[in-house]
Formats: sequence, structure tokens, C-alpha cells
Amino acid sequence: MATGRRSAGLRLCATVFLLDMAFCKGFVEDLDESFKDNRKDDIWLVDFYAPWCGHCKKLEPIWNEVGLEMKNIGSPVKVGKMDATSYSSIASEFGVRGYPTIKLLKGDLAYNYRGPRTKDDIIEFAHRVSGALIRPLPSQQMFEHVQKRHRVFFVYIGGESPLKEKYIDTASELIVYTYFFSASEEVVPEYVTLKEMPAVLVFKDETYFVYDEYEDGDLSSWINRERFQNYLTVDGFLLYELGDTGKLVAIAVIDEKNTSIEHTRLKSIIQEVARDYRDQFHRDFQFGHMDGNDYINTLLMDELKVPTVVVLNTSNQQYFLLDRQIKNAEDMVQFINNILDGTVEAQGGDSILQRLKRIVFDAKSTIVSVFKSSPLMGCFLFGLPLAVISVMCYGIYTADTDGGCAEERYEVSRSDSESRGPTEESKEQEPRSGDALVPTVQGPKDVLEKKKD
Repeated sequence: MATGRRSAGLRLCATVFLLDMAFCKGFVEDLDESFKDNRKDDIWLVDFYAPWCGHCKKLEPIWNEVGLEMKNIGSPVKVGKMDATSYSSIASEFGVRGYPTIKLLKGDLAYNYRGPRTKDDIIEFAHRVSGALIRPLPSQQMFEHVQKRHRVFFVYIGGESPLKEKYIDTASELIVYTYFFSASEEVVPEYVTLKEMPAVLVFKDETYFVYDEYEDGDLSSWINRERFQNYLTVDGFLLYELGDTGKLVAIAVIDEKNTSIEHTRLKSIIQEVARDYRDQFHRDFQFGHMDGNDYINTLLMDELKVPTVVVLNTSNQQYFLLDRQIKNAEDMVQFINNILDGTVEAQGGDSILQRLKRIVFDAKSTIVSVFKSSPLMGCFLFGLPLAVISVMCYGIYTADTDGGCAEERYEVSRSDSESRGPTEESKEQEPRSGDALVPTVQGPKDVLEKKKD
């Protein structure tokens, strides 16, 4: 009886789950070739996928949730998906080169999504890009609301100017990453001090920083560097994004599940340096921590012990390892200064030798991962070709050996026959012991020769 109830409950749960999935799918449109002509009338968030792609299948339930959420909040953005293998010409027109590819299409513009594939991050991207490029902040209350909602955002303060034109151009390029606002000087909080107008500010880490063309260089490069918080929880995706900033990344590699003093101490030291030495290092360094050493070991092709500190140069694949014990923030500051003045030796890089090493390392890692995940599949994929090659090599080797032996036997038999030939002839000519000497009978040919003589 209990078993029957349990089975009925499982069937009910399965039915509810399937109905829920079908309900969510109803808010994601399957797009075809007609989409090319009709899309400009609306704003579209599109997932270009391939039916055989594992990452696409993993994204599918998340994408269905995105469609449902966008419908529930009344967003003007429509959510759709397109099989890029069936409609390859349309996918190529939008610059799709991998799967899945998420794009927001707005008029003639197409914005690539490069963030984490989570529902909240995708929806945030859609809201940011589908709205106004530069959003006005008409009041202090609105300004405070934006501060509470966004961890990092940029504000242009002032009237029309060449700086505003550069700001608009940069926003059109980097809107996929962060928010851009404009405001008058009266709207800005009282604690903000401006030496001159117009100005561009970034608000983050509970403070603000003003763009200085002389010290910070190009506005677009400065915004690209400053769009991150000063201290981050680092993963593989974020490291890839940080590569565009040109900054060195100081990371405490720890085990977050380990609550020992050594793990928490290194994390606290990095946080303290990021906070207290921000003005000194923010142009050259990004700070954060990473949970576990699996990714960093793959990146460095080395085995780092946890906990430790590593400084990465993501632009040229170089890295710096500790040459001292870090006891406090002052030790870490000294280590950073030594990196800047060239005292600490850089490892890795993107030389030809390192690239060859990377190829060997990746091949080895692939083979190991295949055998770990599926030993039978690993034996089939790698064992079968090796067996075929071994059989071929053995056949070639034995063929050469047999040929050599045959030639050797032939040479030996020929030499034996030659050595035995004269001996047997001489034996035939020599008289046997005990036999009388018999005069040689001359043949007719010998007689004729004598007569001629």
C-alpha cells in the first residue's frame, strides 16, 4: 500500500514538472527564416543553439525560466531561440560562431551576452541593453536608488562637450557590461568633490573615483578597467574578462570550506590591501580570491598548494609566485612592489616553448579526464588505435627480420657450397690410399691438340 502511494506521488511530481516545463516553454518562441524580416519591429533576446550541443541542453531550462520571468514582469523584450544548424545563413549574418550564443537584437544593433549563464544575470543584461544608452538621473532620490541597486555604475556630469561625445561612444560599446547615467551637479551627493566640469565618475566599493585624462589615458580604456569592483570572487569566466583590463590580478587561492586560520588570514590580507592601498595599486592591480586550485593549476600547468597567493598577468600568461611568507598586509605590499620593479621573476608566458608545453599539457589532461569519466570509452578511443599501430609496427618488423634471415641463409648456403666444391673435386682427383697409380687416359680432344703441336 505504501509502495503504491509512493509511486503515485512520484508520478504526480513528474506530471507537475512536465507541465511546468511546458508552461515555461510557451513564453520562448521557436524562430525560423521569417525572423530575419520581422525582427526589427521588436527587441529580441535570442538563444542561437545546436541540437547536439551539451551546453545548449544545459541552458534550455534556464532559458525557459528567462522567458517566463520576462513575461511576468511585463518586459518589452521578447525571448526566442533559433536552431543555428537549420538556419545557418541567419546565424552567420548575426556573427554566431559557437553554441550557445546569446544576443540581444535592437533595431540594427546586435549585442553579445558574455556573462554567466544564470537566469538573473541574463535578465539583468536584457534590462540594461534594451533600455536607454545613457539614463538620466533627475533627482537625488533617483541617484540614491541607483546606488543601492548597482554595485558599479558610471555617471557623466555636465553639459554638452567633447567628453560627453566620448562618453556616449564608450557607452555604446560597453553597455553589455555596465550601466551609464548622466546627471547635473545638483543631483550628485554632497560628499562628491569635483575639481572641474564636465566630469566622468565611477561609483563602486562605497566610494567614487573621477576620470583624469592625463593620468588615466583613453576614456574607453579607463571605463573598461574600472567596471569591476576592486575585490572579487574570481572564477575562470571572470579571469577571462579581466584579461581585457590589462591589470595584474592578485589572487588568494584558498579552500572556502576550510576555516583554518591560514586560509582565512590570506583572504583577509588580500582584502585589506585592496581596501587600504586602493589609490596606490588600482591602476595596475585587481584583487580577489579563488575557491580551490583546480582551475588555476590548469591555467599555470603547475600544482599550487592551497592556501597560497598568485599574481597573474592575463594579457601575456605570465604569473608570479610567492618568494616569501606573507604574515600581514605590509608583506603583501612589499611583494607587489617587487613585482612592479622587476625584482620578482616572472614565470610562464606565451613563448613558443610555453605554447608547445600547453599543447602537451592539454592533450594529457584530455586523456586523463576521459579515462576518469569513462574508462571503457578511454580504452576504446586510445587503446584501439595504439593496438592497430602496434600490430602494424610488429608486422613491418617481422617482415624485415624474415627477409634478412632468408638472405643470410642464402649467403651461408652459397658460401658452404663454394667451399665444399673445390674440396670435393680435389678429393676426386686424389688417389685413395692403397690404390695403384693408374695412368690418365687422354680423350680424343687431347690427342688432336698434341698432333697439332
